[in-house]
Amino acid sequence: MSEFQELIKSFAKSREYVRDFFVYGFKTRDDFTGWSTRTYDNERRRIESWLHAHVRQDYTEKGKNIYLSIDSNLLQTNPLYRVWKAKSFTDLDIMLHFYISDYLKTMGAQTAEAITDGLLEQYDVVFDVQQVRRKCNEYAKEGLLTKEKSGKIILYSFEQSSRDMLLASPELTDAIKLFQLTSPLGIIGDTILDNLSVENDIFRVKHSFFVHTLEDEILLSLLEAIKKESNITITVKSTRSDNQIEQSVTPIAIFVSTRTGRRYLRFYEAEKQLFSCARLDAIKEVEINDPCAKYAQLRDKETESRSLMWGVSSQSKEHPTPSHIRMTLRINEQTEDYVRNRLEREGKSGKVTRIAENTFTYEANVYNVHEMLPWIRTFTGRIIELTCDDKKVEQLFKQDIHTMYQMYFEE
Repeated sequence: MSEFQELIKSFAKSREYVRDFFVYGFKTRDDFTGWSTRTYDNERRRIESWLHAHVRQDYTEKGKNIYLSIDSNLLQTNPLYRVWKAKSFTDLDIMLHFYISDYLKTMGAQTAEAITDGLLEQYDVVFDVQQVRRKCNEYAKEGLLTKEKSGKIILYSFEQSSRDMLLASPELTDAIKLFQLTSPLGIIGDTILDNLSVENDIFRVKHSFFVHTLEDEILLSLLEAIKKESNITITVKSTRSDNQIEQSVTPIAIFVSTRTGRRYLRFYEAEKQLFSCARLDAIKEVEINDPCAKYAQLRDKETESRSLMWGVSSQSKEHPTPSHIRMTLRINEQTEDYVRNRLEREGKSGKVTRIAENTFTYEANVYNVHEMLPWIRTFTGRIIELTCDDKKVEQLFKQDIHTMYQMYFEE
């Protein structure tokens, strides 16, 4: 039987478990059917080790369930960053890390051959030159070492100037403290602060969406593809089942919900000749392909289509053309001007018109009006009339009002 290890080789499995514990805290051991019970126990123990201060348990009729309880208002950093730092390593990895770092800090730029000889001479340890070269190339790729070609030789050097610059610049360090709490890929800022042995003693975020850091690896690949204007192949797992599909698409932009923090990839699918979206937490793999020759035209076309979008839905088989919605509201012009201001501020491309004293209309053309319903419901009590080309929207809104009436006014 293999011995339990806290460190991991593959992040994908742990990401799924952390997300399930964090988001679906009601799950019991028997509900995790994707892997064996032994795998569940190992992943649970890892999560308890990484996030022990935030792990809670409860007992229900179905049994004991483990969940994460995190109050972002009280935290100086995202505790889920610890999941990214649990990568496995060998004894050779850890030895080479310290020997190479110490040697280059002392000797300056060196070739892989010179580093290998220097380690033998200075530390009395023997390494194969190919092992040293692979480790130096790995560190150069990750930005830990500088790799430069001088004639026919390649020199590796250890640069500490950025660390010294940060320590000498409190303002820049403060900016990193804010970045690691509020920005995508905040793990970068958290890692910098770790290397500086500095803690965030200034900022707290009242409403933060910590769980979405689990998608940052996917996000980084997507941003790279967008920057290169390349086509990609994505593997998407259904959020409602275990089905997975591969799609060849052109990534255009990343959308972020201000309400939930959920992130979406906005892409063009040439096969269907449509723009669409996929949730980042449903994307399992990203493969960057060749550059797209028509990327600029697609980007401009997508930008134009945003005026007909309310959320992330755009033209589709269900909504081939935009629907017109018209909402008539009663707003007291003397005391409720803030309501009209809200209509104009939040109504996106819609138009607000005064048609009579204390009476206004809001009109918009949107591909998927269903996405507007949560926003429309916030004006309940002021709405005089609601009409829409999509009659299902009208019926659903009226049914909601009828259900609410039954709950509050009928015995």
